[in-house]
Amino acid sequence: MKLTIFQVDAFAENTFSGNPAAVIPLQSWLPDETLQNIAMENSISETAFFIPSENGFHLRWFTPVNEVNLCGHATLATSHVLFNHLDYNKPEITFQTKSGILSVTKEDDLIVLDFPASEIISTEMKEYAGKIFGILPQKCFRGKEDLMFVFHTEEEIKYLRPDIQLMKSMVTRGIIVTAPSKNYDFVSRFFAPAQGIDEDPVTGSAHTMLIPYWSDIIGKKELVAKQVSKRGGILYCNYLGERVLIGGKAVTFMVGEITL
Repeated sequence: MKLTIFQVDAFAENTFSGNPAAVIPLQSWLPDETLQNIAMENSISETAFFIPSENGFHLRWFTPVNEVNLCGHATLATSHVLFNHLDYNKPEITFQTKSGILSVTKEDDLIVLDFPASEIISTEMKEYAGKIFGILPQKCFRGKEDLMFVFHTEEEIKYLRPDIQLMKSMVTRGIIVTAPSKNYDFVSRFFAPAQGIDEDPVTGSAHTMLIPYWSDIIGKKELVAKQVSKRGGILYCNYLGERVLIGGKAVTFMVGEITL
């Protein structure tokens, strides 16, 4: 069996930035074990698989170790493949996923994801977070799947060197760290060692928490954010209440073939 594989840098202005995702179109689902093995073999943070459906596409996302409920950058990468490589010419893509119906549109050179906003619940984890990061965060919150720690400055976020092994003991999908920024509305980083990803370069799904929080703090709906990982990426955000819009650019790095 031969499968086409695309590797796309998502939330990237240029190749070698943003977050790489593998995208594999299918006509029907392969066994879950096979999907997971392909993702493990790809050895990047996410591999997206999709099949046609009556009203769009069914979309699933896999890290090297498990399937996840929501992934922003791999959704953006999949949309980029459809718009730019597979001759998809409708104005909107509809994906059926484990997180419900997700829609994606193209606005000039931006691909815009329409995602559900996460809940944000204040929690007391400062002392434990201090052990992980070496400094105490200003505030701590729990979302639908992630923990978020708010720090004072962008410099603190850039230079954090967390204890990855201690992070693995936390019962959560991932850990967001964030702070205000001089050049952007806010910056962030994202760690998910329990999912096989020590640090994710740019994480669209984390912004389902970040956008509502910073929109309320700053007092505006439209925000520009940067994830300040080593690769880095820019996200164009809009808070709609129960939904968030997350826009970004994407660049194709590779088109290849898998032999099974």
